[in-house]
Formats: sequence, structure tokens, C-alpha cells
Amino acid sequence: MLTGKQKRHLRSLAHHLDPIFQIGKGGTNEHLIRHIEEAIETRELIKVSVLNNSLEEARDIAPEIAEAAGCELVQVIGKTIVLYKQAKEEKNRTIELPK
Repeated sequence: MLTGKQKRHLRSLAHHLDPIFQIGKGGTNEHLIRHIEEAIETRELIKVSVLNNSLEEARDIAPEIAEAAGCELVQVIGKTIVLYKQAKEEKNRTIELPK
């Protein structure tokens, strides 16, 4: 579980990132979740964009995606979801969270 200070730090880092996944009218599926898991293991912090043609709202699907991918939900702002998961391998860790 992330503290407020850690979430603020992650939000500041995510500000400059571009979304690497888009969720459209097809919604979420196992294939998308698997790709998110792979990407978050190497990047630690990612953005996911929910398109206007999606039948679901970002606030509704964000917790589901975070739980399915085994990561932390940092923020939902508009139609953008920010997710974080610390890399398992020490050499892949690029983000140091404040205490």
C-alpha cells in the first residue's frame, strides 16, 4: 500500500509519461492485462488511456486492472490511469520511493 507522499512522488514522475496502452470499446481482457503486467515489470510506472468510445469509465475499471495486474493504482485523472509496481529484480528498479 502506497502512502500519500509516495503517491505524490509517483504522480510527479508520471506527469511526463505518455500512455502506452489504450482501452477502447472492447474493454479489458486477459490479453491486455498480460501486456500490462509485462510492461510494468520493466518500466515500474505506466499510464493507460481510456478512449472516448469505451463503454466503461476510467474510475470504474482502474481498480479492476490494478488488482488483475497485481499493481498499485496511483491515480485516475480524467481518462488516464497511472499504475505502479516495484520491479522484482534489483537491477530493474529505477524508482526510489520516499519513506
